Amino acid sequence: MSTNTNVTVEVGLGDRAYDILIGSGLLLRAGSEISRRLPGTRAAVVTDVNVAAAHLETLKAGLEKSGIQPAEITLPAGEKTKSFAHLEEVVDGVLAARLERGDVVIALGGGVIGDLAGFAAGIVRRGMNFVQVPT
Repeated sequence: MSTNTNVTVEVGLGDRAYDILIGSGLLLRAGSEISRRLPGTRAAVVTDVNVAAAHLETLKAGLEKSGIQPAEITLPAGEKTKSFAHLEEVVDGVLAARLERGDVVIALGGGVIGDLAGFAAGIVRRGMNFVQVPT
């Protein structure tokens, strides 16, 4: 049985609609998937040290293949990372990368990273695009 089946779940919420992509090889396709939906965007990838070691280079390669040069924001792993100090680090990283409202914050990892990156995307520049890449 093949596990290479890719599925797209369309979440229809009007102007807040989004797709959920499920399948293999998505890290390498991330750049083309993001570019197709958000042409011309720049990105910041937020992750933790453990996930970065396992998956960041693959995601970066997929983004760079589509012309997206991502800024990297790597945080410590663990529940203690969910703090205002680390939120500030993410916000500072996004601002240092000079990303604008139409650009994208990508969370590569689990719940803590997704929460921090999503909240940062929501408060920087009156709200930025957000892509969750769970591991």
